Amino acid sequence: MSSCCPPPSEKPANTEIAQSSDSCCDSGKARPDYLLRFGASGVALLYLLALLATDSSALPAGLAAASGGVFELVNTMWWGLVMAVLFVGLLERLPRELIMGLLGQGGSVVGVCRATLAGVLLDLCSHGILMVGTKLYQRGASLGQLMAFLIASPWNSLSLTVVLIALIGWGWTLLFIAGSMVIGVISGVLFDRLVARGVLPANPNSVPAAAEPVAVGELFVEAWRHSEKSWSGFAALLVDGLRGSKMVFRWLFFGILLAVAVRALVPLESYQLWFGPTLAGLLATLLAATIIEVCSEGSTPIAADIVTRAAAPGNGFTFLMAGVATDYTEIMVLRDLTRSWKIALFLPLLTLPQVLLLGGLMNLLGG
Repeated sequence: MSSCCPPPSEKPANTEIAQSSDSCCDSGKARPDYLLRFGASGVALLYLLALLATDSSALPAGLAAASGGVFELVNTMWWGLVMAVLFVGLLERLPRELIMGLLGQGGSVVGVCRATLAGVLLDLCSHGILMVGTKLYQRGASLGQLMAFLIASPWNSLSLTVVLIALIGWGWTLLFIAGSMVIGVISGVLFDRLVARGVLPANPNSVPAAAEPVAVGELFVEAWRHSEKSWSGFAALLVDGLRGSKMVFRWLFFGILLAVAVRALVPLESYQLWFGPTLAGLLATLLAATIIEVCSEGSTPIAADIVTRAAAPGNGFTFLMAGVATDYTEIMVLRDLTRSWKIALFLPLLTLPQVLLLGGLMNLLGG
């Protein structure tokens, strides 16, 4: 089991994160995380209500929609969140140099490309990816690598790629994946260039020396070697993963509650009527993706419905990608992680123009 308090060289510069993630490192009593408590309590109560209610029609319409929405979202994303917690716990046990060897040298185009590919291949939901991404940043990934990893990964995991192929076909699915990777690489390179010019702050946890390339198989071997092979070791892994994921859970629970509130007020059918392959439809899709907070499993069928029913493939791509760029959970976690509003707001600033451009081109191609 890893030590409760990280060594001095690896303590995060963000003191707020350090305090919230590990109360045993504080000399005084940690402040209660009221947002986390409120969100977790609200999600738990609504989930239990949906689970125990024998007749949802007996509930007020708004409450029935909210509890049903929470029940659906939690049942959809729970496995991805559990896998993310395990990944975070494993990353806690690996040397930073080994992790950076997998991603490549921070600040380089090759490193950004490797981070983009890692994001595409890792089979987790968008919020699970966010947990792993924050841990990679704390273990030394550059800002560009973090952004490339987050942008390229949320919806095009292996399992969701299969779902999307079944819904919209091979051609559009492969084009969507290629488009997300292009945006991930371009955005990652731009973020690293802005850091190099001093426009954005650098990662204080970055490893100064160049890391030796590491294969994925070697990473799993080292993770197994650094893990305690017992039930107590597995429990410690879960505890460390939950502790490291606390910052993401705080905003995830809040996002779920906000999402079900929107669902209760605006029916999904209304969105589908507004998303035609026009500039107005593209902007309406962007607005909807900004408002609707759904996990990747939830956004994929909605985007496919936009492609098939509205005959607007570019709008479907925009819905998937703009949901990443404007996701308030992601923006707030980035702000907490980096202690910089500028970094958090540069995410939509740099990615949205690319998303709209590719979305418009796909609509022209589909027409």
